Amino acid sequence: MPDLLLELRSEEIPARMQRKAAGDLRKMLTDGLVEAGLTYEAAREYWTPRRLTLDIRGLTARSKDIHEEIKGPSTTAPEQAVQGFLRKAGLAAIAEAHVHSDPKKGDFYVAHISKPGRAAEEIIAELVPGIIRGFPWPKSMRWGPASAKPGSLRWVRPLQSILCTFGPETEEPVVVDFEIDGIRSGNVTYGHRFLAPGQITVRRFDDYVSKLEAAKVVLDADRRKEIILADARNLAFANGLDLVEDEGLLEEVSGLVEWPVVLMGEFEEAFLAIPAEVIRLTIRANQKCFVTRPQGVGDVLSNRFILTANIEAKDGGKEIAHGNGKVVRARLSDALYFWTTDQGDLPDLGQLDASAKKFGLDLKKPLDQRMARLDHLGVTFHAKLGTQGERVERIKRLAEELAPIMAKSISPLEGEMAGRPEGVVSHEAPASSVRDKALRPVGPTPSVAFGDISPSRGEITALAGRAAVLAKADLTTEVVGEFPELQGAMGRKYALLQGEQPSVAAAIEEHYKPQGPSDYVPSDPVSVAVALGDKLDTLSGFWAIDEKPTGSKDPYALRRAALGVVRILVENRIQLRLASLFASAGARYPGSGADQIRDLLAFFHDRLKVYLRDQGARHDLIDAVIAPQSDDLLQIVRRVEALGSFLDTEDGKNLLAGTKRAANILAAEEKKKTVIAETVEPALFREEAEKSLFAAVNQAEKQAGEAIQNEDFSAAMLALSALREPVDSFFEHVLVNDEDNAVRANRLALLARIRGATGQVADFSKIAG
Repeated sequence: MPDLLLELRSEEIPARMQRKAAGDLRKMLTDGLVEAGLTYEAAREYWTPRRLTLDIRGLTARSKDIHEEIKGPSTTAPEQAVQGFLRKAGLAAIAEAHVHSDPKKGDFYVAHISKPGRAAEEIIAELVPGIIRGFPWPKSMRWGPASAKPGSLRWVRPLQSILCTFGPETEEPVVVDFEIDGIRSGNVTYGHRFLAPGQITVRRFDDYVSKLEAAKVVLDADRRKEIILADARNLAFANGLDLVEDEGLLEEVSGLVEWPVVLMGEFEEAFLAIPAEVIRLTIRANQKCFVTRPQGVGDVLSNRFILTANIEAKDGGKEIAHGNGKVVRARLSDALYFWTTDQGDLPDLGQLDASAKKFGLDLKKPLDQRMARLDHLGVTFHAKLGTQGERVERIKRLAEELAPIMAKSISPLEGEMAGRPEGVVSHEAPASSVRDKALRPVGPTPSVAFGDISPSRGEITALAGRAAVLAKADLTTEVVGEFPELQGAMGRKYALLQGEQPSVAAAIEEHYKPQGPSDYVPSDPVSVAVALGDKLDTLSGFWAIDEKPTGSKDPYALRRAALGVVRILVENRIQLRLASLFASAGARYPGSGADQIRDLLAFFHDRLKVYLRDQGARHDLIDAVIAPQSDDLLQIVRRVEALGSFLDTEDGKNLLAGTKRAANILAAEEKKKTVIAETVEPALFREEAEKSLFAAVNQAEKQAGEAIQNEDFSAAMLALSALREPVDSFFEHVLVNDEDNAVRANRLALLARIRGATGQVADFSKIAG
């Protein structure tokens, strides 16, 4: 069967747009072909900085002939109905229709439509120009003399040529002929702009790829990535270094070159005094280069960097590496200036006294000065939520309120986990169950924050207050102004430089954590207190002004903030009543009240459900455990875990069946407004099974209640498991709907006791099975 090759060659396409554009081209063309009645076996897209290419294999040479009948109105229908039928069927007059008869409905019109199939070349020639004109580039441009005319062609960069061939492997393919704004399709493309700029005549995809390769163009972006990564690793290794890998940068660089040539540049070692993160971001953002480090060293960089050129230079790339080195030095000089300036005094220091007094700041310390300036300048956080200074005050109050709870909840061992050591990135290890993953402290092996002496709750409260005050201070630093993604990380460095307690410094960085489902969770009580204070203030504030996430829109990342709270509480095993915290946080906002608290709690329930489902928990068990008033997230998780384990047992499965049967009977009788006794009266028992069940329910209800009071949900399930045999026996030997109304009402009350006993743990009616 024939194959189709399409190439759209232009000036350089921005790297960030290439992958999606190639995918859009594949989808738009294949959808159009299928809609036109063609089929194909496979399609794959390719891209380089200067071309989008589509290879479609096994495309049918012609669409099928179409024969269809369109049923119309009765022959006695009014003229208006007949005219509507003619328009629908595409007939000029009713005489072109056929009359069919039906024994029941009588005579009616039918249009017999026959459409001959079309050649694939004709369909392609019609489709491609429309796709090019309507292509969904994020940004596009017009160019040349034609750009002055209305409706002129727009493309991301000037479109230079179109290659389009079609045909089977056994025959000479044909050029699918079409034209768009003076650019006519053909079978010609061009090689590398500098190394092989001449014309290349192409027949089909296989010789297209090989001829491009000979003309110094690697068509496959993934192969370009492999070449860059392998050559960069080898070059670094040959120089006694390790490559600091960066998948995002690799993706971008592969979109900047058609013929990757990996080179090494260098800068002066004096610049290594700048923090590694700043060096890496400076070189990455400005020169799209990779950094390296000495072999076997984790967080120290070398003064060599890896760049990717697009040409094979005659001098082996020496001038290219030298030129890149000059630019890197200039940018690192700027970064060094930012770094040193941030450690000096501010020029407007004399104007910051009032702000310093408000927050208890020491204006001899650089980071304190930056916090004072943030407040003094009145930098807006949100038009309806006040300034950053006001926000810091709210976070401080919440952090100080939370700190004693964190000190009590997090064990001394975990309390010494001051968070991620600088320069270390952690990833969660796989877990075998919801409990393994959800209830385990997550994050890297941290640095000791307090030495050998665990701080008192009062000391932790003071540290949390200090950390909250400095948490946003680095927003006014020069480095964060240049690289906003370093907020928090730079604050930690500056805090350590001015002698802050390590736990305070860690909290400045970690209060932003976790920033996603795979990010690590802070475990130091100071970090946790500030992180929760920050997120709860944000959520309460936006709920108070009714700026909630809607559908796919979440401009303030409130879902991420709520998920962060969920993960911090669950993975650190912290029990916290969220409703009271919402009330405390919302008290700072005039628009907050009971309705907002209920709505915000429901929002957290949704985030917890998402989190637990991602951990493998059953959705029906989550729904069974969560009640509208449930505000202790850790307790919900423990209930889900205990319920899941219980229902995996034979007793659990049978009790579930019995309890659901009881609930269904009750629901049916309640719907019929059948009388149900308020209490169970033993004197009305007629069967031994009733007496046994009543005694078992009394005991299980008491034992389960005591276990829940002690938050031992496994023990609560064990107590309920004793109901299995009495419930089974009851339904086997007792008829609930007895003819005696009093007996029936009493037996229904006994069923209600079963529902009440199990309902202490979960709503069994919501559990599947």
